[in-house]
Amino acid sequence: MQKKERYQEFIRFFTENSPEPETELHYSNPYELLVAVILSAQCTDKRINMVTPALFEAFPTAEHLAASHFDEVFPYIRSVSYPNNKTKHLIGMAKMLTEEFNGEVPADVKLLQKLPGVGRKTANVIASVIYNQPTMAVDTHVFRVSKRIGLVTQTAKTPLEVEKQLLRHIPEALVPKAHHWLILHGRYICIARKPKCDVCPLSYFCRYYEKNVAGKEG
Repeated sequence: MQKKERYQEFIRFFTENSPEPETELHYSNPYELLVAVILSAQCTDKRINMVTPALFEAFPTAEHLAASHFDEVFPYIRSVSYPNNKTKHLIGMAKMLTEEFNGEVPADVKLLQKLPGVGRKTANVIASVIYNQPTMAVDTHVFRVSKRIGLVTQTAKTPLEVEKQLLRHIPEALVPKAHHWLILHGRYICIARKPKCDVCPLSYFCRYYEKNVAGKEG
């Protein structure tokens, strides 16, 4: 199957079966999502959703977080990965958000990346989820699944290369949804160590299945 056909089938399947995918991080406003995404780096959404309710209650706005100290914030997130760095990032982010952006989370990816703890992936998530912009955040799931299915070439070695290839073939209006489609599929079906090819609804057009499963069965 050619790449164009894989994209067509990928879009058709998920448009029909998951028309309104959403992030699994719990949040009620842009500030909360920004905090949650910063915390989620190299950590599970499930863990982040366990710690953020108390964190948001203690620091309900960027202003509250900006006025805090390390020892006040750290206990709330000690159970996530890299809590020391993330505590510093959260406080630094909140201070810049308050001082330079009037407490409002910017929509521009370049401006977002100025915030402590916010790299390209995090900025793309915020721009996509909050502002519905056609940005593709490439995390480990998106990177793995897009290559396995055959949406991007095996020669794509960096998240940026994968991002560019996906954006080249997915219609702008569907990019925010495709981001979630790839993440959720990678989280529950196309898992890292042993993908669940036997129950995967995409196997009929998946390059990985074609080469590693169907071939052996034959």
